[in-house]
Order: sequence, then structure tokens, then C-alpha cells
Amino acid sequence: MTTGRGDGETEVILGIIETELAHLMRLGEASRRSSAAAPHRALDRAAYVILRQLADGGPQNVSALAARLNLDGSTITRQVAAMQRDGLVSRTADPNDGRGTVVTATRAGLRRMEHVSAARRELYGRILADWSERDRRSLATLMHRLNESLDRHTRNG
Repeated sequence: MTTGRGDGETEVILGIIETELAHLMRLGEASRRSSAAAPHRALDRAAYVILRQLADGGPQNVSALAARLNLDGSTITRQVAAMQRDGLVSRTADPNDGRGTVVTATRAGLRRMEHVSAARRELYGRILADWSERDRRSLATLMHRLNESLDRHTRNG
């Protein structure tokens, strides 16, 4: 794959990024599995992401949730059904679309999401304890930019 720069430096940098992202995903999963009783495991990843979206954006139509999270509507519907069984969300008919469903986080769902979020912040605080505030801020900024670029790429192909 070429990047248009015509030099090897870009390929080396992209190779490092690719390797580091692969390590990040592996280590993220390993840290999640390494503490079976940890509070940050109180929700599965899908439920956590859906609850974060509902906490940030309020009640949403299943189609809007699917679009925002870049997932198929049937996937969101299955995940929401499981979350409803667990008391994490409620579903009501969409007043704007009789075929649609509006999903709302319950108080229990928001409490559990906040509990997981606090546990994760505490974990990352320990992991990054020897980083300067400036380095942590830079990491946050760059991760946000990376996620925006990944989101744009997945939406635009």
C-alpha cells in the first residue's frame, strides 16, 4: 500500500501505528478479562456503548442509535432487547414513526453505566499515573481524533 508521499518514512510510521493499535486492542481485552469481579465488567461492551449514547443524547429511536453507533438496526434491536430484560433500558413506541421504537436508559442502567465509567477512569488513572497531565491530555485529544477519523472512514467507505 502506498500513501502518496513516496518515501519509506510514512510506511514505517503507519506500520508502527498498525502494530500499536493491534497491541492496544489485545491489551484492552486482556485487562478486561484479567479481573473477572472488577466493577468495570458490570456491563458488556455493547450495553456500555449504548448506555453512553443514551446518557449523552437522551432517548433515541432504534434507527438513530444504529446510525450513530454505525451498527445494523437488527443488531441494536437484539442488544436493546437483552438490555431491557436486564432492566437497563425501556422501549416505547416512537410517536413520530409507528413502526419505530424509542429507547430510554433506565435509572438502573444509568447507575450501572456510571459505576462502570468510574471504575474505568480509576483503572486508567492507575495505568497512566506516571504520565504528565500534558501527556494524558495529548493522548485524549489524539484518541478522539483517531475515533473521529475511524468513524468517518467506516461511514464513507
